[in-house]
Amino acid sequence: MKRLFFVGVVGALALASCTQAKEEKQVAERVVATDGFVYKDDNVEFVQLDEHTWHGRGNKMFNESVYLIEGEREALLIDAGTVMPGLRKIVESIVEKPVTLVATHVHPDHTGMAIGEWDSIWMNAADEVLAPYNMENYQGEKRYLTEGQIFDLGGREIEVVFCPGHTPGSTLFVDKKAKYGFSSDAFGSSNLLIFTDLSTEAASCARALRFVEKWGLTHFYPGHFGGKNIETPERIREIMRLCEGVLDGSIEKEIDKDNERLRYYVDGNGIRVRFGEGNIR
Repeated sequence: MKRLFFVGVVGALALASCTQAKEEKQVAERVVATDGFVYKDDNVEFVQLDEHTWHGRGNKMFNESVYLIEGEREALLIDAGTVMPGLRKIVESIVEKPVTLVATHVHPDHTGMAIGEWDSIWMNAADEVLAPYNMENYQGEKRYLTEGQIFDLGGREIEVVFCPGHTPGSTLFVDKKAKYGFSSDAFGSSNLLIFTDLSTEAASCARALRFVEKWGLTHFYPGHFGGKNIETPERIREIMRLCEGVLDGSIEKEIDKDNERLRYYVDGNGIRVRFGEGNIR
């Protein structure tokens, strides 16, 4: 299923590449505040979350999200969406600073065609197994994140926290001073897909909650942010409860006959966790 989805993305990439040069020339003129947007085109729209943080939303894969985080010296872009031509020039026009690209995980709706606009990308080495399918055309340098690594942007530090479950290399990026982080698909944006196993996800939830308590974090911004699905500590606890419940037999799984790979799911408090037979361990 993942390979088929990637093939679809490649088709979209070919179409988008024909207009990429024109898009890039128009970037500077198009970064304007209209209807609450600081930037908007047919592929991505950016809104400001706080004084130095922006949310970019695509439209190719369930409103996939990217996040632009500004410091005094430079900025960090978390993920690159599916098809967002000219993304580098867009974000560098918004912050007027050099922008480093990092990936929360290697899926094509987060490491899509725009990663090719950067000479390097930071990623979790555990997701290297997915790169041949989801980053196969990337010619730049893949730089590997380390647990606890700090991106010092100048007056703003972003810390790396590994959170496997959705993928082997799913990663959180945390702003301890601001009391929030960016979780992408690690907690599912209300619809969590488990490609490792339930026990790994449950352990990652428990680990994330320890950091929540230690640092006083209030929430995480998800990988498919619709404005009302911020990942709170309560939602993370519910995911952990659902995973552990399936494993100990206290929660009965449902069957989705239309999903061959992730054919089981459980629901709880507005959250759905999907998984396959091989993920029940």
